[in-house]
Amino acid sequence: QVQLVESGGGSVQPGGSLRLSCAASGTISSRNTMAWYRQAPGQQRELVAIMIVGGIARSADSVKGRFTISRDNAKKTVYLQMNDLKFEDTAVYYCYAYVDKAYWGQGTQVTVSS
Repeated sequence: QVQLVESGGGSVQPGGSLRLSCAASGTISSRNTMAWYRQAPGQQRELVAIMIVGGIARSADSVKGRFTISRDNAKKTVYLQMNDLKFEDTAVYYCYAYVDKAYWGQGTQVTVSS
């Protein structure tokens, strides 16, 4: 079993920054894929950024150059550094991990407003 706990969400003005953290517990290693998804009201959940084995990272076109995914394997924690936040980044952000199956965190709200 794997548990994922997100933190770091909140409210920020456009152009601001936030860093999300996702702490994993259980049987998870650096070989397991971890990612961040988000879901805005009335929209489908979408992939924001993903990190696979070997530390290879990919991000959605909508956040490239603004968001960075990183991972501390010793702490079993994945981060999402979000810079230059825009109104359209407002969503609930979910941490994801794939071990023997898909695991999801409870989500953390990010609100970008003036």
